[in-house]
Amino acid sequence: MIQVQHVSKAFKEVQVLSDISIDFEPGKINFIIGRSGQGKSVLLKCMVGLLEPNEGSILYDGLDFLNMDEDQLKAVRQEVGMLFQGAALFDSMTVEENVMFPLTMYSNLSQEQKLVKVNECLERVNLVGKNNLYPAELSGGMKKRTGIARAIIMNPKFLFVDEPNSGLDPETSIVIDNLIRSITYDLGSTTIVVSHDMNSVMEIGDKINFISGGKVEWQGDKHALLKADNQALNNFVFASEFMQEIKENLKGE
Repeated sequence: MIQVQHVSKAFKEVQVLSDISIDFEPGKINFIIGRSGQGKSVLLKCMVGLLEPNEGSILYDGLDFLNMDEDQLKAVRQEVGMLFQGAALFDSMTVEENVMFPLTMYSNLSQEQKLVKVNECLERVNLVGKNNLYPAELSGGMKKRTGIARAIIMNPKFLFVDEPNSGLDPETSIVIDNLIRSITYDLGSTTIVVSHDMNSVMEIGDKINFISGGKVEWQGDKHALLKADNQALNNFVFASEFMQEIKENLKGE
């Protein structure tokens, strides 16, 4: 489990996060949703160590990530998988080399053993035989799937996903959602997804945390989400045509 406890973050005089507390459940897909500029990605960056909060604690299985020694940090990092918004592939590396990168950094496996694991992950994301392609030769969806393969190569206990469907067409988004769901349930990962895509939230979300103005304004599951008594949440949730249709259907029940 990952627990964020009373985390605040400011950049000079701009308060981005204010007293955020969330428990992210293992074996679940935990969403962080909200409008752009509300602190979602800043929170995620604090959780993986790319930013340091001004106040608060971030606990990985009860251990404070912000006060770990080097050995403890290394152990946690080996259990973390990360899919960045733009996939963040190394342009000069092939698909195979990109996916293998965490193994090269953190494992003592032989080259043959690493290649076996790479091919297993590529098969899982339906990229068999694409080992020698470079990122410039991949579609947006293929880049995301390569990023997922790299994120799961170490069988992560904690999986972080930042805007997985950004820039993707609806059909490809469904493929990415299904991959995130199957990986989470198969590995039992604590999966945290930052997104503003309500289609994904309703399709694969188990637990949902709505952030507005740098604060947690609402928490619950997707069933409670549809009938929540929170105006800011409702304005956000029902902004899309897809969700408006759901809202109209609810009125008829």
